[in-house]
Amino acid sequence: MLEARGLSKQFGGLHAVDGLSLTVDEGSIVGLIGPNGAGKTTVFNLVTGQLRPSAGEVHFKGRRITGTPPYDLVKLGLVRTFQSMVLYSESSVLENVLRGCAVRSRVGFWRGLAGSRQATREDEKVRERALELLHFVELAAARDELARNLPYGHQRALGVAIGLATEPELLMLDEPVAGMNPEETAHMARLIRRVNARGTTIVVVEHDMSFVMQLCREIVVMNYGKKIAEGPPDRIRNDPAVVAAYLGVDEDAQA
Repeated sequence: MLEARGLSKQFGGLHAVDGLSLTVDEGSIVGLIGPNGAGKTTVFNLVTGQLRPSAGEVHFKGRRITGTPPYDLVKLGLVRTFQSMVLYSESSVLENVLRGCAVRSRVGFWRGLAGSRQATREDEKVRERALELLHFVELAAARDELARNLPYGHQRALGVAIGLATEPELLMLDEPVAGMNPEETAHMARLIRRVNARGTTIVVVEHDMSFVMQLCREIVVMNYGKKIAEGPPDRIRNDPAVVAAYLGVDEDAQA
């Protein structure tokens, strides 16, 4: 579903991403991990059109999307969340999800036909879709709450609901459990599995190694902008290069 080929990004003399190649199969849950500064979020920004690569290409469903603007990628089915809460804090929980639904709806068109039955029906369909998503992420009871009043874990779940409202085929989650307590983390893991079971491919950047190892079927490990390992959790857990990257151990010294 997703393929990066020789992806690179330089900021002056810094190689934030250096010749990265990876593939994401349809229906999978893939983790992208690495120490701080490894280049993980930069990869997300390159894939989702936030940045243009210095070199390399990105393909989505067989189509070259290198440099495609984020809004156009959303319409193609490639959607991301962010580390920070990108929520309309002074709007209700339901209104936040309705904004996500607007990407796929024809409400804007029908509202040009002021007061028409078509406009009313379309509004009702969009509202029903938003409410269904709130039930799915277990936030239906909070639909009239202001987003800023939600507990932190619920704000993260709302971010997922907004992403799902755009009907993604591939959802890229940037540190979905950062700052969460164990209970919130377990809840997010269950939610991500349920999203995946409904047919959405998932890519996750996360620092919580235990979370990634339990959730992901394939893991790509980066360090200093390069891919240093790739494979299932058991292989990654015992890979000497991965251990060295996280513990700061010199592999040559270990040998």
